[in-house]
This record gives sequence, structure tokens and C-alpha cells, in this order.
Amino acid sequence: MPAKPARAWQRMLSGRRLDLLDPTPVDIEIEDIAHGLAFVARWNGQTRGDFAYSVAEHSLLVEDIFSRMYPKAPVKWRLAALLHDAPEYVIGDMISPVKAAVGPGYGELDQRLTTAIHLRFGLPAALPKTVKAQIKRADKVSAWMEAVQIAGFQEKEASRFFGTPKPEIVNGLEIVLRPPVETRMAFLGRHAELMVQL
Repeated sequence: MPAKPARAWQRMLSGRRLDLLDPTPVDIEIEDIAHGLAFVARWNGQTRGDFAYSVAEHSLLVEDIFSRMYPKAPVKWRLAALLHDAPEYVIGDMISPVKAAVGPGYGELDQRLTTAIHLRFGLPAALPKTVKAQIKRADKVSAWMEAVQIAGFQEKEASRFFGTPKPEIVNGLEIVLRPPVETRMAFLGRHAELMVQL
């Protein structure tokens, strides 16, 4: 008797059934993304504080940094910055060494989900290379801040891994850990603001 195929879909709290092998925009809901990301810990949970530093919190910071670095960027690219790690609401956040060990399969899954998410919210399936690079630069600034403020790195060590950010970009920015429900609501609120401005 042939083996039963493994289940490749997940039921979301919205009731949507997301097929991980063939995700479609119609099965993407921002409430599912915000909820999932608010409970996914970055740095494998190895951060200071009473709450995990979530991917939702990180996404809000990256969008803020991106807006500081590129103040004339269109709203759609700010939205793309907010959603840059959105697939992790399904596949979780893997630290870079684990991604390298898993191999190309992780990247392919991430790309399929990214495409569906982008299309769901009116973004191009694939971002222009320049925009993707700009978001990546903001992501590295965020990683530097996280490393220094909550992950136990010295500035010199963080700079070796992530580069040294310009002081005017990070001035006044502080990572404050919040309960998941607060982060979820902040993520939903920022998403709604950006969608109205599109």
C-alpha cells in the first residue's frame, strides 16, 4: 500500500487553509501574519527581557529604519519593508547558520510564500533588486541594534557581523520588549496606516 502523502498545509486562526507548496494570495490574511509573527522569537529566544523579541517587533523596527534611511521611498516599499519577514508567520525564524544547514529548500519555500503575500497586498511578486537591497540594509541596521541592545553583543562585535550604522539613523531608537498582544496590535495598526496611504 502506497504511503499517504505528508500534509503540506496549515490551518490558520482565520480559518484559512494555507498550502505551503502552492500558497495563493486568497489564503493570506494580515491578522494571521500579525498573530504568528508576534509569537515567533528572533535570536532563537536568546535575548534579554521578560518577553521574547518577536519578528513582528523586528518588522516594525526595520520599516522605521527603512523610512529613516530612504525618506522619499514610496509607501509601497515601506509596506514591503514591514512585510519583509512575513513568511516567518508560517515557517518560523531560523538563524542564518540553520538556514545554511537546511539548504536551498528553505529559500524556495520562503520565496513562494513571499510571492503570495506580496500579491495579496498589492506589491509586485518580486521586488526590484535596488529596493530589496535597501530593505536588506535596514534589516542589517536592525540586527546591529538588536545584537547590542538585547542579544549580548559588544558594539565592536556587532559591527563585525552587521556593519556599523550611521548614528543619525539609530539615534533615538530603542528596542522595548512588549507582550505579544501589544506587538500584534502595533503591527496591524502600522499595516493599516500604510494600506490607506497606498
